Amino acid sequence: MGATASGKSELAVRLALRLGGEVVSADSMQIYRGLDRGTAKPSRKERGGVPHHLIDIADIAEKYDVYRFRSDAEQCIADIRGRGRIPIVAGGTGLYLRALLYGLDPLPASEELRRELDEAFDSESRFPELQRIMREQAPQDYERFRNHRRKLIRAYEVLRLTGRQMTELQKTRKKPECRKDARSFVLVWDNAVLRDRIYRRCGEMLASGWIEEAEHFLRKGLHDAPTAWQALGYRQIGDFLNGKFGRGELQERIATATWQFARRQNTWFRTQHPEAIRVFMPDPHVPELIEKHLFSL
Repeated sequence: MGATASGKSELAVRLALRLGGEVVSADSMQIYRGLDRGTAKPSRKERGGVPHHLIDIADIAEKYDVYRFRSDAEQCIADIRGRGRIPIVAGGTGLYLRALLYGLDPLPASEELRRELDEAFDSESRFPELQRIMREQAPQDYERFRNHRRKLIRAYEVLRLTGRQMTELQKTRKKPECRKDARSFVLVWDNAVLRDRIYRRCGEMLASGWIEEAEHFLRKGLHDAPTAWQALGYRQIGDFLNGKFGRGELQERIATATWQFARRQNTWFRTQHPEAIRVFMPDPHVPELIEKHLFSL
């Protein structure tokens, strides 16, 4: 695990080739068919002949959430182990990784109510109304989740079911234990180096056809998609295409937004994954280090 542009995909392939493994993606955007350049999805060549799972499994109009991911990932892991190979989970979607390692949120849920709330609020045009409701009825949840549509919908679901704010209930629940059949590693970079990697990668992605890809999916309704709308960079490209700023500004704007996201990822992995072994990058001996820990299971 690690922030965007930290080298997870490349390392996962190296480990799979070294250990006889298969890769399970834990990236909430690489699941979508066609969102290739903007999600830095590894190409066929970059996958090096290693089987990859949970990539290109959904259309942008489909809802894909942490519950579906955990079910799909557990099935992949069981299948890979059944073939006598090692499952290597790689990605930067912290909520997915947390659910896989520590279990799902035990707070109450209702599929019927969730469908109702999704229909009412899961769009760019309706999100402000949900923000207003939560600001008035659940101020703590609003402060914590106000910029995250899916999380705020989940908080409203819990509020409707229990009459209490999700942040309050989370304080009283028993601390979960990490699963025993895994070892986790977080790739850590110097901030300045990581920011430079992000900037350079954004430039490469834009030069490889990202603008055209974004234009295609924006026309197909990406911003109103149930979960795919969260993909980084596409909103900025949409603003560029609408003439809000010039091409020279685009890379800087996307890189800045991506860096802000990477900082949030780093905070998540630092606070939510105390079990993870911190690997300071760049380190040419990372595969050997990980192999050593794996065989201490």
